[in-house]
Amino acid sequence: MRIALAQIAATADPAENLDLVADGAQRAAAAEADIVVFPEATMCAFGHPLGPIAEPLSGPWAQQVREIATGAGLTVVVGMFTPAADGRVYNTLLATGGGVEASYDKIHLFDAFGFAESRTVAAGTKPVTTVVGGVTVGLATCYDLRFPGLFQTLAGSGATVVVVPASWGAGPGKREQWDLLVRARALDSTAFVAACDQADPTSVGREAGNAPTGIGASAVAGPLGGVVEQLGAEPGLLVADLDLDAVERARAAVPVLANRRF
Repeated sequence: MRIALAQIAATADPAENLDLVADGAQRAAAAEADIVVFPEATMCAFGHPLGPIAEPLSGPWAQQVREIATGAGLTVVVGMFTPAADGRVYNTLLATGGGVEASYDKIHLFDAFGFAESRTVAAGTKPVTTVVGGVTVGLATCYDLRFPGLFQTLAGSGATVVVVPASWGAGPGKREQWDLLVRARALDSTAFVAACDQADPTSVGREAGNAPTGIGASAVAGPLGGVVEQLGAEPGLLVADLDLDAVERARAAVPVLANRRF
């Protein structure tokens, strides 16, 4: 599988962000990627009211993403917001194109480091995998990285690749935690973990603010925890070829999924 991570700096304008999705998808297609992953909150950057911009998966924003994916001829995974019944929103991943149509609502909400995502976002309940070109791909979002059980559950459901759109909060030690967690979750699940973060907004002349708006450093980690490729803080496109046979070899050498007791 050839995977692309489109590290962007999303704005408060969903229409502007669709332009970023179209550009990233076209560049990924030019690189002959099978799948392109965009960050969490691609629809609208955190730090802005989410209720007014949330749309159902049948709405126009998601439909335009589907059209972008179809035009580019690949699978697109993108972070958006969908309405919840209680007036909050779901933090949703849409995976579409290339014969794929799936969605995942973020299970673990970022109620940490003084931020309370659950005030405005409702939690999902179900782990989700989908199949891209014959490869089972797990879906996870940002704060999910701190919960190894989810990644082992996805791997137990057949995932050899887990994609993790994110909008990581800045702060002391947060970059070190990001790097560690991406690699650790790959090692926990003996799978490739492809984590696509929002670019650091300060790298494009904007302020980070108090919301988790991204630090960049999107990365692909291999099934034994090594870094395959990684970006810097600014917007960019990472393209990596994943040797899926390496997953089989890792699971034979370090059978944590077979040996686990919990």
